[in-house]
Amino acid sequence: MNNLDQMTVIVPRLPPAVDGVGDYGLNLAKQMRQDFGVVTEFIIGDANWSGEDFVEGFTVKQVEYRSQNALLDLLPNDQNSEQTILLHYVGYGYARRGCPVWLVEGLEKWRKAGNNRRLVTMFHEIYAFGPIWNSQFWTSPLQRNLAARLVKLSDRCITSKQGYAEIISKFSNGKHSDIPTLPVFSNVGEPEYLTPLSERSRRLVVFGGGGPRSRVYQQSLLALKRTCQELEIEEILDIGPALKFAIEPVNNIPVTCLGVKSAQEISDILSTSLVGFFNYSLEHLTKSTIFAAYCAHKLLPVGIWYEGKDVDGLEAGKHYWLADKYQNSMNLSAGQTVADHAYAWYQNHRLSAQAQTFVKYLK
Repeated sequence: MNNLDQMTVIVPRLPPAVDGVGDYGLNLAKQMRQDFGVVTEFIIGDANWSGEDFVEGFTVKQVEYRSQNALLDLLPNDQNSEQTILLHYVGYGYARRGCPVWLVEGLEKWRKAGNNRRLVTMFHEIYAFGPIWNSQFWTSPLQRNLAARLVKLSDRCITSKQGYAEIISKFSNGKHSDIPTLPVFSNVGEPEYLTPLSERSRRLVVFGGGGPRSRVYQQSLLALKRTCQELEIEEILDIGPALKFAIEPVNNIPVTCLGVKSAQEISDILSTSLVGFFNYSLEHLTKSTIFAAYCAHKLLPVGIWYEGKDVDGLEAGKHYWLADKYQNSMNLSAGQTVADHAYAWYQNHRLSAQAQTFVKYLK
């Protein structure tokens, strides 16, 4: 197949559900439609999702229940033309304990039923691992097994972390040597023209899902206070689903909770703000759409130190600040350098660049 006219994309959920992987899949499909004329049909892997039959001009189908037959009923089965599926894989998106046996078995059956069928998998995660008292510990062998089967089944594999690419390479027993590593892009836009930090409001933003934002207020308060004090922050905005607790003022600055906003509204706020604060594992920053959004809008990303090392081309102190790690006080001119580095790092895998890579590997 020399050109890619249409394809089927499998995601856990799409809007109106709040789902980072679904947003990623949708934004990528929009970009591939715009730049390459690719027609996408979506299949939703969550039987409980409720939404429209068309999202942003794309046809959407949904499994009635999580079974290989329900999936096979929706997959393309024309024997006379090339069939391409792009799977956005994260185990927990398709099964409660992260073991979507039905999904892998359904795809295995589909793949074997014709020679004109092509599967490309974007591994947003591979498998979970946790302490022995954690349910992840007990399901991890099955999660590994499913991921390995998926790697062998796929014609191409793409992922968001260099460490994941190494695991995929091992699983594939030599089948996959070229595995692109694409840190996730911003789900809330990539503005072309951005003002320097010195011209922005003295505003700090805490943005994202309930879990990451809860950690900011419950585990990073001292670092948050230090950031506000040293960068003379005058306003704090909290963007995302309501949390289960009241957020206290930080250094006497009240936190304004804006709730869930549209991508454009969030982009407008980030473009005029100074700091994007995060509490996220540093080894997994390339998977964070929150961090990606901060980089794309040329904010100063500030987080706290997690045990771990610099990976995937990111360096603490160069691409982001750790508010609990450094003795030197933070200032705007040094912050601008960090914001510039973060923005430059992001450009190599911005949305348009990723659309180009995906089209190349889907062919």
